[in-house]
Amino acid sequence: MGKKKLAVFASGSGTNFEAIAQACADGRLDAEVALMVCDQPGAAVVARAERFGVPAFVASPKAMGGKAEFEREIVRRMDALGIDLVCLAGYMRILSDVLLDAYGGRIINIHPSLLPAFRGAHAVEQAVEYGVKVYGITIHYVNAELDGGKIIAQRAFEYDGDDPEEVHRIGQKIEHALYVETIQKLLSNL
Repeated sequence: MGKKKLAVFASGSGTNFEAIAQACADGRLDAEVALMVCDQPGAAVVARAERFGVPAFVASPKAMGGKAEFEREIVRRMDALGIDLVCLAGYMRILSDVLLDAYGGRIINIHPSLLPAFRGAHAVEQAVEYGVKVYGITIHYVNAELDGGKIIAQRAFEYDGDDPEEVHRIGQKIEHALYVETIQKLLSNL
């Protein structure tokens, strides 16, 4: 039996994509990134995928006639590749039933808060505004509810300041390690 196949979805710089791809390349993850999906042509993650030799599907849903058609094309490509697990890594779109029906139970996301607190796109900024002292990272299954799927893993860290950029910097290091560890655990059960 060959290595498990991952699809990684990203919309921006792609540091979590790179952490996953590097872990596959150096053997810490017994898997291969078989596809990178990006909804933002020109995003930095596209160059990262090229550097790792990972095939990429990069398109704007609008340019493809809408979200449903965009996601149908993604499902077609993932099915053709035999994708085992889908990892959202800074993918800034809510998935529709097209992807959830096709890959439900095999889609995970990483989020920069200790869910269920501070859901959505600006979690760190919300947490700083609220004045929390314990921050964290959550990996969860993806369902139809925004950041509402079953929690798989969490890791907390303390920070007693008010700089969202510093929280992101600390959290990002934790994200990279925790995502790789969690993916490996999930793959061993597939």
